[in-house]
Amino acid sequence: MKTSALTQAGLDRLHQAMAARVENRSLPGIVTLVAQGDDVYVDVIGAMAFGGERPMRRETIFRITSMTKPILGAATMLLVDDGRLALDEPVSRLLPELAARRVLKRVDGPLDQTVPANCPITVEDLLTFRPGYGFIIVEPTTFNPPYPIIQRAEELQLAMAQPDPRTPHDPDEWIARFATLPLMYQPGERWQYNVGSLVLGVLVARAADQSLGVFLHDRLFEPLGMRDTGFVMPADQVGRLPTEYATDLSTGKMGEVTITGPDVWTTPPPFPSGAGGLLSTVDDYLAFARLLLGRGVHQGRRLLSEASVDAMITNHLTPEQIAGGGVLLDGQGWGYCLGVSVMPDAVSAPGRYGWSGGYGTTWFNDPNRGRIAIALTQVSDFLFNGGLTQFKELAAQA
Repeated sequence: MKTSALTQAGLDRLHQAMAARVENRSLPGIVTLVAQGDDVYVDVIGAMAFGGERPMRRETIFRITSMTKPILGAATMLLVDDGRLALDEPVSRLLPELAARRVLKRVDGPLDQTVPANCPITVEDLLTFRPGYGFIIVEPTTFNPPYPIIQRAEELQLAMAQPDPRTPHDPDEWIARFATLPLMYQPGERWQYNVGSLVLGVLVARAADQSLGVFLHDRLFEPLGMRDTGFVMPADQVGRLPTEYATDLSTGKMGEVTITGPDVWTTPPPFPSGAGGLLSTVDDYLAFARLLLGRGVHQGRRLLSEASVDAMITNHLTPEQIAGGGVLLDGQGWGYCLGVSVMPDAVSAPGRYGWSGGYGTTWFNDPNRGRIAIALTQVSDFLFNGGLTQFKELAAQA
């Protein structure tokens, strides 16, 4: 693993750029981190809410949404290392509901016009988001049109496209309802976002014979010292959650998101979502990032095998599958529940890996430099208004 030192001038440029976004009210506040070996630079800017008096803090707890996915990928590989799962095995061994799948003749067609699946869904299909079900991209930024398959999933309250509002179903009921739907495409055929990680969370819990939250705590969060990461938080800690914001597409104005209030996090969810259900802090996520950058070793103790980490951070998609991922993949490959760069760009040489969360969070590891970078906000627009790109480039240049 190569390393290159952080420079004060580079860190200053990153600070100035993020501070400017707070000053122009693109963000109320942000926490950023750049780590290089033992050097850890954390920058805390602004407040928890627009016009609010609570300052953003290093220990602020964020809804990390899809940054949950890489953690789920690591949890799955723990079970592979244990011999309790195999990458090439059909998921129907533990999810019999998903045996003998049928596949729509046309993704926009009637639900009763199907053909048999050519092969079973495997564990690796879930990790690589190729189970035959997920987001449908019909235009560069248009997802999940009102096809019969999408409408039926919504009727079943499966919440397969967004973190909130949550599904009311527990994992067994959720998977039973999901199993009533045909697949959109043949297993292994194409990359589709999100649903693979929802199914994978149910599979991991059954393989571990524990709830997903308990398994993650026992095997990852506690060993890594991730004290503030989980699907639920104590009621007296709710004040550590920032206010969430996003632009209303109908008005073009940014406003507070009120689909669910902060109190929803004080009760364990019926369905612990491996796709986007975790809370975390910048230091907690740094511990997870270091586990992967260290190829499975944390403070001298091996938690994951090198082979499992290498499989996680290696692209498994064909060029055609990458192209089919559209704006979601944006030319990246896909490892196990995380993105992997396959071409040199303004941020790094190929091999960088990580992922972002839809409520305004992002992370990447650059093994070429030995660098970790994390940015946490609760403003979804940060991902789309140039903030994400600016952060990545400046963190790489720091």
